[in-house]
Amino acid sequence: MSLRPFHLAFPVHDLAAARAFYGGVLGCPEGRSSDQWIDFDLFGHQIVAHLDPAARAVQVANEVDGHHVPVPHFGVVLTMADWQALSDRVAAAGVRFGIEPHVRFRGEAGEQATMFFSDPSGNALEFKAFGDDAMLFATTKDQI
Repeated sequence: MSLRPFHLAFPVHDLAAARAFYGGVLGCPEGRSSDQWIDFDLFGHQIVAHLDPAARAVQVANEVDGHHVPVPHFGVVLTMADWQALSDRVAAAGVRFGIEPHVRFRGEAGEQATMFFSDPSGNALEFKAFGDDAMLFATTKDQI
């Protein structure tokens, strides 16, 4: 079975800021749009920023591996090379990381490079990469 693209619609309080962030900073090609929403191609997945001028980000976090991980969040599992390139691009754009790029679960099942940052509306994003994609759903050290 080949993976199919996912679709995610999320609120933003400013479409111009969303366009600058997703299109400019993240480099997502823009698809269809209106004065109420914008489609973006996020590494082959369809995300849609919907205008909600009153949109406010949820401020909840769970402790994971010594970091406060924002909930909810979304993102993509990238190749290690694409993850590094995105990390460099986001840093060069001056975006503040909520959780700096690093490797977590080092030496454990699910070891991964990860980073968190937010869009201008406060939507939290996580991008991660695995040295071995077979570790995506690993649950025990025996799988390493």
